[in-house]
Amino acid sequence: MTLRAAHIASAGALALAACAETESPVSRDALPFDPVYLGIETGLLDGDLVQFDVSMRGARDTEDVADYGECAAAQYALIRGYGFARHVRTNVQQQGSVWTGNAVYVISDALPQGLRTIDAEVTVAACEDNGIPTI
Repeated sequence: MTLRAAHIASAGALALAACAETESPVSRDALPFDPVYLGIETGLLDGDLVQFDVSMRGARDTEDVADYGECAAAQYALIRGYGFARHVRTNVQQQGSVWTGNAVYVISDALPQGLRTIDAEVTVAACEDNGIPTI
């Protein structure tokens, strides 16, 4: 074996060893989760279009913040006499230990069109089961 071939073989062996040593990703369920929910602010944007600003500490990732916004939207829909909501968008930011979310939903009395709809009663019950506060 030539020096060049030996070098290539060594490099390949090192690359394979590096792949074997990588850790598998940790599931979000395995991460510590001790949330502190800091509050919800609502704002009617236009007719049935509503914005929810939420903030919390102890989120594992953006999904926890989005869930908090969804819980707020579901309870708001029920308070207003509606049974459903459709998710428009959620923006999440983290500054230090505080996570903030700005979510927009359309609330309606009938199941709205779209892929990201929620049944308000079912969602509020799930939020209660998971200890996520609503409005």
